[in-house]
Amino acid sequence: MAADKTTPPNDEIVAVSDEARHKAEAYIEAEEGAANRLMGWAGRISTTIAVVMSLFHLYAAYAIVPTQELRYTHVAFTLVLSFLLFPLATRFRNRVRWWDVVPGIVAVATIVYALWGGEDFTDRATTPDRWDVIVGIVFIVLLLEATRRTTGAIMPVVSLCFIAYAMLGPYLPAPWTHRGYDLARLVGHLFITLEGIFGVAVDVSATLIILFTIYGAFLQHSGAGKFFIDFSLALMGGKPNSAGRTVVLSSFLLGGPSGSGVATTVMIGTVAYPMMAKAGFERNAAGGLLAAGGLGAILSPPVLGAAAFLIAEFLKISYLDVIWMATIPTCLYYMSLLFMVELDAKKFHAKNVAFTPEMSLGQMTRRYGFHFISLLAVVFFMVIGYSPSLSVFYAIVVTFALSFLRRETALVPSKLVKALADGSIGALNAATTCACAGIVVGIVTLTGLGLKFSSIVISYAGGSLLLTAIYTSLIVWIIGLAVPVTASYIICAVIAAPALIKLGVPDYAAHMFIFYYAVLSEVSPPTALSPFAAAAITGGDPYRTTLQSWKYTLPAFLVPFVFVLDPQGGGLLMSIPKGGSWVDIIEITIKTSLGLLALAAFAQNWALRQNTAVERGLLLLSGLLLVFPSLIEAIVEWITGRDISYTYVPGLIIGFGVLLWQARTREPERPALTT
Repeated sequence: MAADKTTPPNDEIVAVSDEARHKAEAYIEAEEGAANRLMGWAGRISTTIAVVMSLFHLYAAYAIVPTQELRYTHVAFTLVLSFLLFPLATRFRNRVRWWDVVPGIVAVATIVYALWGGEDFTDRATTPDRWDVIVGIVFIVLLLEATRRTTGAIMPVVSLCFIAYAMLGPYLPAPWTHRGYDLARLVGHLFITLEGIFGVAVDVSATLIILFTIYGAFLQHSGAGKFFIDFSLALMGGKPNSAGRTVVLSSFLLGGPSGSGVATTVMIGTVAYPMMAKAGFERNAAGGLLAAGGLGAILSPPVLGAAAFLIAEFLKISYLDVIWMATIPTCLYYMSLLFMVELDAKKFHAKNVAFTPEMSLGQMTRRYGFHFISLLAVVFFMVIGYSPSLSVFYAIVVTFALSFLRRETALVPSKLVKALADGSIGALNAATTCACAGIVVGIVTLTGLGLKFSSIVISYAGGSLLLTAIYTSLIVWIIGLAVPVTASYIICAVIAAPALIKLGVPDYAAHMFIFYYAVLSEVSPPTALSPFAAAAITGGDPYRTTLQSWKYTLPAFLVPFVFVLDPQGGGLLMSIPKGGSWVDIIEITIKTSLGLLALAAFAQNWALRQNTAVERGLLLLSGLLLVFPSLIEAIVEWITGRDISYTYVPGLIIGFGVLLWQARTREPERPALTT
């Protein structure tokens, strides 16, 4: 098959146009909200509020602020900034109007009312008085509107549906029926207690998420993001596969400064795509790899996505434990991605790309290598025993101090103000999502919906763990299409995780399973923002780019099933299986690695050479036998009607057999393929 005629020649200068950049940035706005760009007094006021919000949370990380005061104040800051920085509609952008100011003032008044009431206010949770109900309703309406402005209409609509479910309980058909709750009782539970809006999700937002966004802003404004991309380019050199390798490495490093899959995709794409195009990458494949890299940024320690902080809180474990659990899956993800990049280089007959860095790798590392210390500081402080919030606080201090090692990276007052403001502004999307998701969590706990839902799922699955896991993945995936990753995880953690746990899956494995499928919404249409942003940069077709991103993210779709279905699956999360040893962790990691390599060769339709149809089918079978044996067992048992005893040996034999056959039947070189 001939090379894509749209692929530019090696010596042609390729650049990402301003129009493509603006189009890609629109997808970042779709994820993070279309924020106002305020100037003059409005800009100064909003910046001041954002800086004060960051300083307050930095103080709260170091000092002791009572739980109720911290959570309520955090939400007050969030609502004020959300109304000032996110317009009522896009046609009202870049100016502040009275309908932006008044809701912010009213929101602060409702929080002051709650805090002023003290213990008398919290004691009235089950029997709120008239003013409590009025103020609570006003607050909930303002929260829903702030969430609509920052994340879109879906999450508020979902919250309203749950409120309707709580009120209409007696009128619902079995098994959904429950006693029902009136408006006063709901307001008391959601607004007054710490089990509704101001529950676990807001606690995580106020103590961890905002600190990590401040940390990311400090890294970004000290030049860490640019350094990580330049470092990746210099390290990979001008080899045929260097463009793809650069995307993979820089996406991993940028997970800390960015914290967003779409933003990482755009940041890397504007720099790396010209190099990929000159190397010979087809547009849609290049976009798919960029989107997969962006997704990897959410899955990668030490920061991961915002939902990872919630895992620690729901499971009552250290955030360091979550980082530890994510280590092997992250390595598997990037191993598979790098392997696919190597296959791409052969498949597209990638060319050497002339690349002359501004300085050598050694010079760059000597001058700016301190950014690596900044990136790893948070893990270091957690390892030596500090709490996650205090670890991030000290990591921010370290980042600030190290920035002065070079004049151009120093966080001088103007940069410092910008970093503090961006830290709070970057947290608004997650903060409103967490607060709005508190409505869902509060109603689930109040009505017992989580237990009902898990019983229904298990019933539909006939008690089968395999079917329950498949149903759960579909539920998380579908919910993730409509709401942000953080909200998707919160909702499914309270309604879907109990089903897996009830069937014997360890709670940490169930929550990590849900976390990974919540993250996959980033590459799933119709809200596949990362692939769509990548397509805007490469000029490819958005839906073909999405299909390519699915191919690259194959490990993220399959590895979570190992967590919950394989007896050794906990080993991938660094947990020794019951009655096992460290050998089990090594064994399951090797089996899964080999299986992912086979599946990567299947997805790319290329191993040692282009696969035949039979070889491709055998590679798929080999990969599934190693990664997802429960599925193969279930299919064979259904066909034969007999129980079978499975070992991983058939998968190894089939996979190595295909490689040996291809080694003996090498075909002559073909023109580069397109997809």
